[in-house]
Amino acid sequence: MFEDIKNRKIRIAIVGCGRIAANHFASIKKFADDIELVAVCDNNRKALEVAQTEHGVEGFRSMSKMLANIDLDVVSLCTPSGLHSDQVIEIAAAGKHVISEKPMATRWNDGLAMVKACDRAGVRLFIVKQNRRNTTLQLLKRAIDEGRFGKIYMVNLNVFWTRPQEYYDSAKWRGTWELDGGAFMNQASHYVDLIDWLIGPVEKIQAMTGTLARDIEVEDTGVLNVKWRNGAMGSMNVTMLTYPQNFEGSITILGENGTVRVGGVAVNEIQHWEFADEKEYDARIQEANYETTSVYGFGHPLYYKNVIDVFRGEAVQETDGREGLRSLEVLIAAYLSARDNRTICLPLEY
Repeated sequence: MFEDIKNRKIRIAIVGCGRIAANHFASIKKFADDIELVAVCDNNRKALEVAQTEHGVEGFRSMSKMLANIDLDVVSLCTPSGLHSDQVIEIAAAGKHVISEKPMATRWNDGLAMVKACDRAGVRLFIVKQNRRNTTLQLLKRAIDEGRFGKIYMVNLNVFWTRPQEYYDSAKWRGTWELDGGAFMNQASHYVDLIDWLIGPVEKIQAMTGTLARDIEVEDTGVLNVKWRNGAMGSMNVTMLTYPQNFEGSITILGENGTVRVGGVAVNEIQHWEFADEKEYDARIQEANYETTSVYGFGHPLYYKNVIDVFRGEAVQETDGREGLRSLEVLIAAYLSARDNRTICLPLEY
Protein backbone atom coordinates (compact mmCIF):
# COMPACT_ATOMS: atom_id res chain seq x y z
CA MET A 1 0.00 0.00 0.00
CA PHE A 2 3.03 2.25 0.36
CA GLU A 3 4.72 1.55 -2.94
CA ASP A 4 2.83 4.19 -4.95
CA ILE A 5 3.51 6.85 -2.28
CA LYS A 6 7.28 6.48 -2.20
CA ASN A 7 8.00 8.56 -5.27
CA ARG A 8 5.33 11.25 -5.19
CA LYS A 9 3.79 13.74 -2.80
CA ILE A 10 1.63 12.30 -0.03
CA ARG A 11 -1.92 13.62 -0.33
CA ILE A 12 -3.40 14.60 3.03
CA ALA A 13 -6.68 16.05 4.29
CA ILE A 14 -7.30 17.75 7.64
CA VAL A 15 -10.56 17.05 9.47
CA GLY A 16 -11.24 19.60 12.20
CA CYS A 17 -9.95 23.14 11.65
CA GLY A 18 -9.73 24.33 15.27
CA ARG A 19 -6.77 25.49 17.35
CA ILE A 20 -4.58 22.36 17.13
CA ALA A 21 -5.04 22.15 13.35
CA ALA A 22 -2.73 25.15 12.97
CA ASN A 23 0.21 22.96 14.03
CA HIS A 24 -0.72 20.42 11.35
CA PHE A 25 -1.10 23.04 8.63
CA ALA A 26 2.30 24.50 9.53
CA SER A 27 3.95 21.06 9.51
CA ILE A 28 2.51 20.22 6.10
CA LYS A 29 3.73 23.55 4.75
CA LYS A 30 7.22 22.91 6.11
CA PHE A 31 7.46 19.64 4.17
CA ALA A 32 5.76 20.89 1.02
CA ASP A 33 8.12 18.89 -1.20
CA ASP A 34 6.87 15.66 0.33
CA ILE A 35 3.29 16.19 1.46
CA GLU A 36 0.40 18.09 -0.08
CA LEU A 37 -2.80 19.36 1.56
CA VAL A 38 -5.67 18.47 -0.77
CA ALA A 39 -8.79 19.08 1.37
CA VAL A 40 -10.12 20.36 4.68
CA CYS A 41 -13.25 19.36 6.56
CA ASP A 42 -15.18 20.90 9.43
CA ASN A 43 -18.86 21.01 10.37
CA ASN A 44 -18.36 24.60 11.55
CA ARG A 45 -19.00 26.71 8.46
CA LYS A 46 -16.92 29.68 9.61
CA ALA A 47 -13.87 27.58 10.56
CA LEU A 48 -14.14 25.73 7.26
CA GLU A 49 -14.30 28.93 5.21
CA VAL A 50 -11.25 30.33 6.98
CA ALA A 51 -9.25 27.13 6.34
CA GLN A 52 -10.30 27.04 2.68
CA THR A 53 -9.31 30.66 2.14
CA GLU A 54 -5.96 30.35 3.93
CA HIS A 55 -4.89 27.13 2.26
CA GLY A 56 -6.62 27.26 -1.12
CA VAL A 57 -8.05 23.75 -1.07
CA GLU A 58 -11.51 22.25 -1.38
CA GLY A 59 -13.59 22.18 1.79
CA PHE A 60 -16.22 19.76 3.04
CA ARG A 61 -18.68 19.82 5.92
CA SER A 62 -19.06 16.04 5.69
CA MET A 63 -16.09 13.71 6.12
CA SER A 64 -17.98 10.93 4.33
CA LYS A 65 -18.46 13.15 1.30
CA MET A 66 -14.83 14.15 1.37
CA LEU A 67 -13.67 10.52 1.43
CA ALA A 68 -15.93 9.71 -1.51
CA ASN A 69 -14.84 12.63 -3.69
CA ILE A 70 -11.19 13.39 -3.00
CA ASP A 71 -8.16 11.31 -4.01
CA LEU A 72 -6.00 11.20 -0.89
CA ASP A 73 -3.63 8.96 1.04
CA VAL A 74 -3.98 9.98 4.66
CA VAL A 75 -6.45 11.88 6.85
CA SER A 76 -5.33 13.85 9.90
CA LEU A 77 -7.94 14.11 12.66
CA CYS A 78 -7.95 17.31 14.71
CA THR A 79 -11.49 16.74 15.95
CA PRO A 80 -12.90 16.32 19.48
CA SER A 81 -11.40 13.20 21.06
CA GLY A 82 -14.71 11.40 21.48
CA LEU A 83 -15.22 11.43 17.70
CA HIS A 84 -11.91 9.80 16.85
CA SER A 85 -12.99 6.18 17.06
CA ASP A 86 -15.92 6.34 14.63
CA GLN A 87 -13.96 8.57 12.28
CA VAL A 88 -10.89 6.32 12.25
CA ILE A 89 -13.06 3.28 11.57
CA GLU A 90 -14.73 5.06 8.63
CA ILE A 91 -11.43 6.31 7.21
CA ALA A 92 -9.85 2.86 7.49
CA ALA A 93 -12.83 1.30 5.73
CA ALA A 94 -12.21 3.75 2.88
CA GLY A 95 -8.65 2.44 2.61
CA LYS A 96 -6.93 5.60 3.88
CA HIS A 97 -4.22 5.95 6.49
CA VAL A 98 -4.94 8.00 9.62
CA ILE A 99 -3.15 10.48 11.85
CA SER A 100 -5.09 11.09 15.07
CA GLU A 101 -4.50 13.80 17.63
CA LYS A 102 -4.35 12.94 21.33
CA PRO A 103 -5.95 11.28 23.12
CA MET A 104 -6.73 8.59 20.55
CA ALA A 105 -10.11 7.98 22.22
CA THR A 106 -12.01 8.71 25.42
CA ARG A 107 -13.01 5.09 26.06
CA TRP A 108 -10.83 1.98 26.23
CA ASN A 109 -13.03 -0.11 23.94
CA ASP A 110 -13.09 2.70 21.38
CA GLY A 111 -9.30 2.70 21.29
CA LEU A 112 -9.22 -1.04 20.76
CA ALA A 113 -11.78 -0.74 17.96
CA MET A 114 -9.60 1.84 16.18
CA VAL A 115 -6.57 -0.44 16.19
CA LYS A 116 -8.58 -3.45 15.02
CA ALA A 117 -10.23 -1.47 12.20
CA CYS A 118 -6.87 -0.29 10.86
CA ASP A 119 -5.44 -3.81 11.14
CA ARG A 120 -8.35 -5.22 9.14
CA ALA A 121 -8.02 -2.56 6.45
CA GLY A 122 -4.24 -2.81 6.27
CA VAL A 123 -3.74 0.92 6.88
CA ARG A 124 -1.46 2.81 9.24
CA LEU A 125 -2.75 4.52 12.37
CA PHE A 126 -0.48 7.29 13.67
CA ILE A 127 -1.20 8.73 17.14
CA VAL A 128 0.29 12.21 17.63
CA LYS A 129 2.72 12.33 20.55
CA GLN A 130 4.68 15.37 19.47
CA ASN A 131 6.09 16.18 22.91
CA ARG A 132 8.28 13.08 22.66
CA ARG A 133 10.21 14.91 19.96
CA ASN A 134 11.08 17.90 22.18
CA THR A 135 14.86 18.11 22.57
CA THR A 136 14.67 18.20 26.36
CA LEU A 137 12.70 14.96 26.52
CA GLN A 138 14.84 13.31 23.86
CA LEU A 139 17.87 13.84 26.10
CA LEU A 140 16.00 12.52 29.12
CA LYS A 141 14.87 9.46 27.19
CA ARG A 142 18.47 8.86 26.09
CA ALA A 143 19.72 8.99 29.67
CA ILE A 144 17.05 6.50 30.78
CA ASP A 145 17.73 4.13 27.88
CA GLU A 146 21.45 4.24 28.63
CA GLY A 147 20.71 3.20 32.23
CA ARG A 148 22.28 6.30 33.74
CA PHE A 149 19.74 6.56 36.55
CA GLY A 150 20.38 3.01 37.70
CA LYS A 151 17.28 1.93 39.58
CA ILE A 152 14.61 4.62 39.38
CA TYR A 153 13.06 5.28 42.77
CA MET A 154 10.61 8.15 42.39
CA VAL A 155 8.97 10.17 39.62
CA ASN A 156 6.84 13.30 39.94
CA LEU A 157 4.94 15.12 37.19
CA ASN A 158 3.23 18.50 37.55
CA VAL A 159 0.88 20.18 35.09
CA PHE A 160 -0.11 23.52 36.57
CA TRP A 161 -1.93 25.31 33.77
CA THR A 162 -5.01 27.47 33.45
CA ARG A 163 -8.14 27.15 31.34
CA PRO A 164 -10.73 29.86 32.06
CA GLN A 165 -14.45 29.23 31.84
CA GLU A 166 -14.41 31.03 28.49
CA TYR A 167 -12.22 28.27 27.08
CA TYR A 168 -14.80 25.61 27.93
CA ASP A 169 -17.68 27.81 26.78
CA SER A 170 -16.05 28.34 23.38
CA ALA A 171 -17.39 24.98 22.11
CA LYS A 172 -20.18 22.77 23.40
CA TRP A 173 -18.02 19.63 23.32
CA ARG A 174 -15.37 21.03 25.65
CA GLY A 175 -15.48 19.75 29.20
CA THR A 176 -17.83 16.85 28.39
CA TRP A 177 -17.27 13.19 29.17
CA GLU A 178 -18.42 12.01 25.77
CA LEU A 179 -16.27 14.15 23.53
CA ASP A 180 -13.50 15.72 25.58
CA GLY A 181 -12.49 14.28 28.95
CA GLY A 182 -11.03 16.35 31.71
CA ALA A 183 -7.67 17.77 32.76
CA PHE A 184 -5.96 14.38 32.66
CA MET A 185 -7.52 13.18 29.41
CA ASN A 186 -7.22 16.39 27.43
CA GLN A 187 -4.76 18.99 28.68
CA ALA A 188 -2.32 16.65 30.48
CA SER A 189 -2.55 13.77 28.02
CA HIS A 190 1.02 14.18 26.77
CA TYR A 191 2.31 14.13 30.35
CA VAL A 192 0.38 10.95 31.09
CA ASP A 193 2.17 9.54 28.04
CA LEU A 194 5.52 10.17 29.75
CA ILE A 195 4.51 7.84 32.59
CA ASP A 196 4.80 4.79 30.36
CA TRP A 197 7.10 6.01 27.58
CA LEU A 198 9.88 7.12 29.91
CA ILE A 199 9.54 4.98 33.03
CA GLY A 200 7.89 1.81 31.78
CA PRO A 201 4.77 -0.30 32.29
CA VAL A 202 2.51 0.67 35.20
CA GLU A 203 1.54 -1.85 37.88
CA LYS A 204 -1.19 0.07 39.73
CA ILE A 205 -2.82 3.48 40.00
CA GLN A 206 -4.73 5.46 42.62
CA ALA A 207 -6.43 8.72 41.65
CA MET A 208 -8.66 11.48 42.96
CA THR A 209 -10.27 14.12 40.77
CA GLY A 210 -12.42 17.16 41.38
CA THR A 211 -14.32 19.89 39.58
CA LEU A 212 -13.35 22.74 41.87
CA ALA A 213 -14.08 25.90 39.91
CA ARG A 214 -15.20 25.37 36.33
CA ASP A 215 -18.78 24.73 35.21
CA ILE A 216 -18.02 21.50 33.33
CA GLU A 217 -18.87 17.78 33.55
CA VAL A 218 -15.29 16.63 33.94
CA GLU A 219 -12.43 17.34 36.35
CA ASP A 220 -10.45 20.57 36.35
CA THR A 221 -8.04 19.20 39.01
CA GLY A 222 -6.67 15.80 39.92
CA VAL A 223 -3.92 13.85 41.67
CA LEU A 224 -2.53 10.46 40.73
CA ASN A 225 -0.35 7.96 42.58
CA VAL A 226 1.56 5.46 40.46
CA LYS A 227 3.54 2.28 41.11
CA TRP A 228 5.52 0.94 38.17
CA ARG A 229 6.37 -2.69 37.55
CA ASN A 230 10.07 -1.85 37.93
CA GLY A 231 9.40 -0.80 41.54
CA ALA A 232 9.46 2.96 41.03
CA MET A 233 6.77 5.02 42.73
CA GLY A 234 5.52 8.49 41.98
CA SER A 235 2.74 10.96 41.52
CA MET A 236 1.14 13.34 39.05
CA ASN A 237 -0.57 16.60 39.99
CA VAL A 238 -2.78 18.37 37.47
CA THR A 239 -4.90 21.49 37.60
CA MET A 240 -6.37 23.91 35.08
CA LEU A 241 -6.94 26.52 37.80
CA THR A 242 -3.48 28.09 38.10
CA TYR A 243 -3.53 31.87 38.62
CA PRO A 244 -3.11 33.86 36.48
CA GLN A 245 -1.61 31.83 33.59
CA ASN A 246 0.08 28.55 32.69
CA PHE A 247 2.83 28.06 35.26
CA GLU A 248 4.50 24.67 35.06
CA GLY A 249 4.74 21.45 33.09
CA SER A 250 7.46 19.33 34.63
CA ILE A 251 8.88 15.90 35.34
CA THR A 252 11.37 15.04 38.10
CA ILE A 253 13.13 11.66 38.24
CA LEU A 254 15.11 10.45 41.25
CA GLY A 255 17.27 7.40 40.70
CA GLU A 256 20.07 5.37 42.23
CA ASN A 257 22.69 7.23 40.23
CA GLY A 258 20.94 10.32 38.90
CA THR A 259 18.57 13.19 39.55
CA VAL A 260 16.91 15.19 36.77
CA ARG A 261 14.20 17.82 36.62
CA VAL A 262 12.79 19.03 33.32
CA GLY A 263 10.46 21.97 33.91
CA GLY A 264 9.36 25.28 32.51
CA VAL A 265 5.84 25.88 31.32
CA ALA A 266 5.91 22.77 29.11
CA VAL A 267 8.98 20.58 29.90
CA ASN A 268 11.05 23.04 27.87
CA GLU A 269 13.86 23.62 30.39
CA ILE A 270 16.35 21.13 31.85
CA GLN A 271 16.59 22.65 35.32
CA HIS A 272 18.66 19.97 37.05
CA TRP A 273 20.86 17.31 35.44
CA GLU A 274 23.16 15.27 37.69
CA PHE A 275 24.51 11.74 37.24
CA ALA A 276 27.22 9.63 38.83
CA ASP A 277 28.79 9.13 35.41
CA GLU A 278 29.60 11.66 32.72
CA LYS A 279 28.68 11.71 29.03
CA GLU A 280 29.86 14.03 26.29
CA TYR A 281 26.39 15.50 25.81
CA ASP A 282 26.12 16.62 29.46
CA ALA A 283 27.93 19.83 28.64
CA ARG A 284 25.35 20.64 25.98
CA ILE A 285 22.10 20.15 27.86
CA GLN A 286 21.43 23.90 28.10
CA GLU A 287 21.34 23.98 24.30
CA ALA A 288 18.23 21.81 24.49
CA ASN A 289 16.31 24.43 26.46
CA TYR A 290 13.99 26.67 24.49
CA GLU A 291 11.56 29.51 25.07
CA THR A 292 7.90 28.78 24.48
CA THR A 293 4.57 30.45 25.02
CA SER A 294 2.76 27.38 23.73
CA VAL A 295 2.06 24.27 25.77
CA TYR A 296 2.04 22.31 22.50
CA GLY A 297 5.81 22.55 22.11
CA PHE A 298 7.47 22.38 18.70
CA GLY A 299 7.28 18.67 18.00
CA HIS A 300 4.59 18.54 15.31
CA PRO A 301 6.96 19.09 12.35
CA LEU A 302 9.27 16.38 13.68
CA TYR A 303 6.29 14.08 14.08
CA TYR A 304 5.25 14.73 10.48
CA LYS A 305 8.81 14.02 9.36
CA ASN A 306 8.48 10.53 10.82
CA VAL A 307 5.13 10.04 9.07
CA ILE A 308 6.69 11.04 5.75
CA ASP A 309 9.72 8.80 6.30
CA VAL A 310 7.47 5.84 7.14
CA PHE A 311 5.56 6.29 3.88
CA ARG A 312 8.87 6.57 2.03
CA GLY A 313 10.01 3.29 3.58
CA GLU A 314 12.89 5.05 5.35
CA ALA A 315 11.82 4.86 9.01
CA VAL A 316 9.95 2.82 11.59
CA GLN A 317 6.66 4.25 12.82
CA GLU A 318 7.24 5.91 16.19
CA THR A 319 3.74 5.96 17.65
CA ASP A 320 1.16 3.63 16.17
CA GLY A 321 -2.25 2.68 17.53
CA ARG A 322 -0.88 0.16 19.98
CA GLU A 323 1.55 2.72 21.35
CA GLY A 324 -1.41 5.08 21.75
CA LEU A 325 -3.26 2.44 23.74
CA ARG A 326 -0.51 2.44 26.37
CA SER A 327 -1.24 5.97 27.56
CA LEU A 328 -4.99 5.54 27.03
CA GLU A 329 -4.88 2.57 29.40
CA VAL A 330 -3.25 4.71 32.10
CA LEU A 331 -5.87 7.42 31.57
CA ILE A 332 -8.80 5.03 31.81
CA ALA A 333 -7.31 3.41 34.91
CA ALA A 334 -7.04 6.86 36.53
CA TYR A 335 -10.68 7.64 35.86
CA LEU A 336 -11.84 4.25 37.09
CA SER A 337 -9.82 4.71 40.28
CA ALA A 338 -11.23 8.18 40.91
CA ARG A 339 -14.80 7.08 40.19
CA ASP A 340 -14.77 3.92 42.29
CA ASN A 341 -12.35 5.04 45.01
CA ARG A 342 -10.11 2.00 44.54
CA THR A 343 -6.70 0.98 43.28
CA ILE A 344 -6.67 -0.10 39.64
CA CYS A 345 -4.17 -2.71 38.51
CA LEU A 346 -2.88 -2.90 34.95
CA PRO A 347 -3.26 -4.23 32.36
CA LEU A 348 -6.98 -3.57 32.17
CA GLU A 349 -7.44 -6.73 30.09
CA TYR A 350 -5.47 -9.97 29.78
